[in-house]
Amino acid sequence: MTESANERLTQAGLNLIAQALSIFDSELRLAVSNAPYREMFKLPDPLTQPGATFEDTVRYLVRQGEYGPVDDIEAAVRDRVETARAFAPHYMERTRANGRTISVEGAPLPQGGWITVYTDITEIKRQETLLRARSEELSEQVLDHAEALGAANRALGATNAALQETQRQLTITEARTRQVTEMMPAHIAHVDRDFIYTFSNHKLPTVMPGSQEDVVGRQVTEALGPATFDKIRPALDRALNGEANVIEITHDPSDRRIRIALTPDRGKDGPANGVFVLSTDVTAETQARAALAHTTKRELAAKLSSGLAHDFANLLTIILGLQGRLERMEGLSEDAQDAIRATLGAARRGGTLLDRLAMISGPRELRPQAVVLADLFDDLAAMAGPTLRETVSLEIAIEGLEDPVLLDPGPLQDSILNLILNANDAMRDTGGAIRIAAHRVRDTWVEISVSDEGGGFSPVALNQGLDPFFTTKGSEGSGLGLSMVYDQTKLAGGTVRLANTPEGARVTLRLPLRPAAMSATPMLVLLVEDDEDIRSTTREMLRAMDHTVIEARNVTEALALMAVPDIGLVLSDIQLAGSRTGVDLAHAIGDQVRVILMTSLPPGDALRLSAPCPVIQKPFDAAQLAAHLSGPKP
Repeated sequence: MTESANERLTQAGLNLIAQALSIFDSELRLAVSNAPYREMFKLPDPLTQPGATFEDTVRYLVRQGEYGPVDDIEAAVRDRVETARAFAPHYMERTRANGRTISVEGAPLPQGGWITVYTDITEIKRQETLLRARSEELSEQVLDHAEALGAANRALGATNAALQETQRQLTITEARTRQVTEMMPAHIAHVDRDFIYTFSNHKLPTVMPGSQEDVVGRQVTEALGPATFDKIRPALDRALNGEANVIEITHDPSDRRIRIALTPDRGKDGPANGVFVLSTDVTAETQARAALAHTTKRELAAKLSSGLAHDFANLLTIILGLQGRLERMEGLSEDAQDAIRATLGAARRGGTLLDRLAMISGPRELRPQAVVLADLFDDLAAMAGPTLRETVSLEIAIEGLEDPVLLDPGPLQDSILNLILNANDAMRDTGGAIRIAAHRVRDTWVEISVSDEGGGFSPVALNQGLDPFFTTKGSEGSGLGLSMVYDQTKLAGGTVRLANTPEGARVTLRLPLRPAAMSATPMLVLLVEDDEDIRSTTREMLRAMDHTVIEARNVTEALALMAVPDIGLVLSDIQLAGSRTGVDLAHAIGDQVRVILMTSLPPGDALRLSAPCPVIQKPFDAAQLAAHLSGPKP
């Protein structure tokens, strides 16, 4: 085969890749690109031909608004060219002028220059926002989105199958093709009819932790382990019989959810020569689907109780603020500190009760914040201690979770307290220890278990304990405790498991592990609140975080104060005195300054849904407010 023929086949193979791809040499001149690269950025032909300079390409993209508004085009071009000459690996995500979001991943090449892959991740980002949409909209959108994701994965599987065939035929381009496959966020492989790997990139341990890295020449069962191989064996057999198929499995060693696309490697005649395998980690997608699936319609009770909830939420916000101020005072006795922590915990549980009222009609809104599990468990011990029998003790062990994690502490605290009380009842005659243990499962889950030394679950309870209204307490129980634990955990994208141990019963919760960053630069905050007590409490919270605060009581005063220079944030209640609301204020401010609204309105309220910015639910404490202030900037 001639060199030009090889080049044409190579280009055809690269054009089959769904991602846009470009390779610039050490002189910053284009060496290789594919058709999606040209189409994604609408590049003119001269900029897609070998030899086109990186500088000309960047200048074109800057003028097209690819990097947003730029005052000095030539300065922006120089900065990006200088950055490119460093040939450093990089990964970033950005929103383009057309509203689409892409990820950009670059890696240097041994001979100089670098390869860059651009992936359109708009649909993935859109899925994340679905959690805050109305449940009636989500039920239809999630199905459409899941179908779109499935189609994208099938297209990616077909693309990689074509890429593998090109690599087999064109040995002269093997190194470059391997470079491309290594940058794919998936495990790409080929196995023959004897289930032996004949090709594999190095992403298998990334997708399935604990698997072997160098698997070429090895049996699939040796590389993945017998248990995982048994799960995919039927799908491999179907592919060898000529049937392309896609499966999802749980990888037991890591508890990740893996989607595997298997495409037959068909010859001209006879059976398939092997199977092309594309494996991707879809754990985050699965967790999001689980959370969306457990949103329910509960609007009626929230509307009936919205007036009461508003006043109660304001009172709880004041209580949380005052108790937080007491907690920061020096010289308090240990008993006083314990009482303050217990009061804070009880106030937070009052907020949880408000959430329960809202849950009856509208989708319960997750309120994640940075939580140190040791502090949360200390609050639990302070609240649960007085209710435990004299013969029952509480033991807490936390391993590998010293840093804050992002989760909704209200439902979690409520769930664990419910399990503690159940365990206390189970040991009413025998006494014993209730053990709460928490640890991380790789980088995927936070696992929390509550175990006791009672009689354990009966066989019926093991099978039906999570069902609503199932109880073993007769007329003393509602049968909603474990069901509530199940619903709240599933809403957060987690799982619940019941089991017996040699000592008694164990309930294990798993929640998605999301590390939290708690850093907020001190700034000037415009606080807009018509209730003097709420305004005073919130002002003290902000000042304790080293922020400077100016105040307004209504929209008119707030807009007048917007002339003050260097305002970094506007924090406003939604319901304000006068005819205009905090939502009106947010629309009037627009993109000038970041805006966060406060409210005790339920998540399904029409006024709240019209807010064009983030909303923090009342009641809140300083930690919850800090989490919102430290969140991503718009």
